[in-house]
Amino acid sequence: MKQIIIITGLFLCWFGTSSAQNQLTQRKVLNYQQIDDKAIHFGFCVGLNVMDFTVTPSYENYKTDSLLCNVTNLSPGFHIQVVSAARMTDRLEVRFLPGVAFGQRGLLFYRNGKLEDDLPLQKLESSYIELPWLLKYKSTRVNNCRAFLVGGLNTRFDLAKTYREEDQIYMDLKLNDFCYELGAGLDFYFPYFKLSVELRGSWGMFDVLKRRTSMTDFRFQNAVEKLRSSVYMISFYIE
Repeated sequence: MKQIIIITGLFLCWFGTSSAQNQLTQRKVLNYQQIDDKAIHFGFCVGLNVMDFTVTPSYENYKTDSLLCNVTNLSPGFHIQVVSAARMTDRLEVRFLPGVAFGQRGLLFYRNGKLEDDLPLQKLESSYIELPWLLKYKSTRVNNCRAFLVGGLNTRFDLAKTYREEDQIYMDLKLNDFCYELGAGLDFYFPYFKLSVELRGSWGMFDVLKRRTSMTDFRFQNAVEKLRSSVYMISFYIE
């Protein structure tokens, strides 16, 4: 899935460059100019995501148990957001994108470089409420196309029940996460709306592994020192 997102990003860059070059050589009627002059405007977003972890193994535990953790079975998820954008300058706007995101990660465990078949795959599902605040920096508009960069911070609340001993899921995630986000994309202006395609990455800054003091199997959480979340998104905006 990561490869699909990277290929899609390269295609968008190529398409945007080609479109801009074509539009430079052929003047067109400028569509929907008023949206860039509005103090505040709204919209919505739908998209696909891949959720991942950055795993820091517990080397102290490895000395006695030789168990290591690796992320596998990345599954595509989806997200929905509401767009609230405030114009600051001709090139800069502040965006608040409250929404929900759903996805799943899988963790496998290895001992001495070999997969431990007797240890079940840990499927960690997440159902996020997201509250990202982003700055969007826009390039010069070329007819009906414009490139942009985005960056900012995101607070997430994970409402999914991760720890389920009845399903042999022995790892748990904290409720809160705080992330920084960076991305880029293209705006396409149509007569009655603006369509934006954006690639964005989100990287957690804190450990999200919740340490439980009572469970039937501590091997899984003991093998991990830190677990930081990361999410890679392709989003489609209508504004």
